[in-house]
Amino acid sequence: MEKTPRGTSVGVDDPYAFAGVCDRCTDDGRCRYAFERPDADPAFARERAAEEYACPVHDPEREETPADCPHFRSRNRDRECVRCGLEEKRLAHDDERPLLEEHHLSYADGSASASEPDELSHEITVYLCRWCHAKVHSSWARLTDDVTPEPEAVAELEGRRGRELDELGFESAAERYDADE
Repeated sequence: MEKTPRGTSVGVDDPYAFAGVCDRCTDDGRCRYAFERPDADPAFARERAAEEYACPVHDPEREETPADCPHFRSRNRDRECVRCGLEEKRLAHDDERPLLEEHHLSYADGSASASEPDELSHEITVYLCRWCHAKVHSSWARLTDDVTPEPEAVAELEGRRGRELDELGFESAAERYDADE
């Protein structure tokens, strides 16, 4: 199973199994990274320009995989835990701790020298609820485990839904003024 730089589990053997479309790929299959940041990796930008900025991974006729692209990045946008399915519930103007946290599936590849810090090999992230996140990092829990949300997580979610419904409730001016007298 993949590990973090501190040696804790990330919960998967293959992070690319959870990778979606590259965040840098446009709707028409072009590589935004090579077009917008040619100075960051000139060789990569020249190669993409020669192919009209076609994403090296997006085309199904090509054999390249996300692991082959040096600038691949996939961040999950679904606001629910990939392990237990708990949905995020945020209240406006509320400083409560979020129910979901970003969980990184890929870390430094270990190829850098002692004088240079490790670079992220690829950024692949998903969302986990706080409870699943703790289990994945502190035990052998896997993202593919068939689990339901923890009772504490459900209670927190329902408490937030209740507060949201209270905010949506209608109270007429007459009721508010009668309560003040």
